[in-house]
Order: sequence, then structure tokens, then C-alpha cells
Amino acid sequence: MKKVLILLLALSLTGCSTITKQLAAKGEVIDCTEISRVAAKPGDTLLNCLTGSQKISVESLRGPLIVNVWGSWCGPCADEIPVFVEFNHHSNGKVKLLGIAVEEAKPQDSKDFIIANGMTWPNLFDAKGITRGTFGMGVPVTWFIDKQGTVVYKHVGVVNSTDELIDLTAKYLKVKI
Repeated sequence: MKKVLILLLALSLTGCSTITKQLAAKGEVIDCTEISRVAAKPGDTLLNCLTGSQKISVESLRGPLIVNVWGSWCGPCADEIPVFVEFNHHSNGKVKLLGIAVEEAKPQDSKDFIIANGMTWPNLFDAKGITRGTFGMGVPVTWFIDKQGTVVYKHVGVVNSTDELIDLTAKYLKVKI
């Protein structure tokens, strides 16, 4: 009887652990207030925060910041999201992440993708692909922005591992994770 009770207790605790992991893996649409930036200037590219709370000038962003441009319709974008989720966990706020959902049919598609993929950082919404035209790139693309707001590096294509992202951060943003 004692062995059965111990087995039941172990199974119930394992179930709780699995539920906790599932809850932790669920993403959240985060407000953009924590993103460092300066005042927008006339003519800046303004994008809505996915929470709908404000518009943010892409040119006003300040780092250390990593901006990942993605689309829910983009297979390679989905492939690299776990790398950013793990990086965000390890960075302890030393470097902020910001996503830009590009060419989505509607904001809800982006929000659903964020929640399903465990993303827990702010995201902007670029329905028309303005940033693609402004910065001349496809997706996925990742920008590394320094404290002065300069894009010091643009990584075109998939970031393949957390180690790669950590190395790029150290090299271009001079931040050790």
C-alpha cells in the first residue's frame, strides 16, 4: 500500500510539473513601454505595438536591443523562435528583445503566433511591410542595435542556435550573456 501511495504521489507531482512547463511555455503579448527609445521625428517609420497601446518609431530605438523581424506565415521564422525564447531566458534583461510581425493579415494572427510559440517580449505590428521596404530585407532578419540607436549588425536568415545568438550579441553589442 505504501508503494502504491508513493507511486501515486510521484505521478501527481510529475503531472503538476508538466502543467507548469506548459504554462511557462505559453507566450504573452507584452506592452512596448520597456523598450528604450528617444522621441520620434517627423518622417520616422511608426509601427503599432501589438497591445495597441502606442506607436513606436523604428528609428528611435536604442539598445542594447535585438530586433527580430518575423511573420507567422514564415516557416524559417517559426524555426528560430525557440532560440530567441531560450536567449531571452538567459539574458536576464541585459539585452532587450523586440519583435516586428511583418505582413500579417490581422494583428490577431500575430498575437496567436506569439502565444503559441512562447514569446514573452514586446512586438510591433507592420501589416504593410514598411520595414521591409525601409530596411531592404526579407524575413527572418535580426538587427542588433546599440545604445546610440545604430544598427551595428543585420543577420539575414535563421539564427540557428542560442549559442550563435549569444556570440553575435557579445561581438556586436559588447554584452556578455
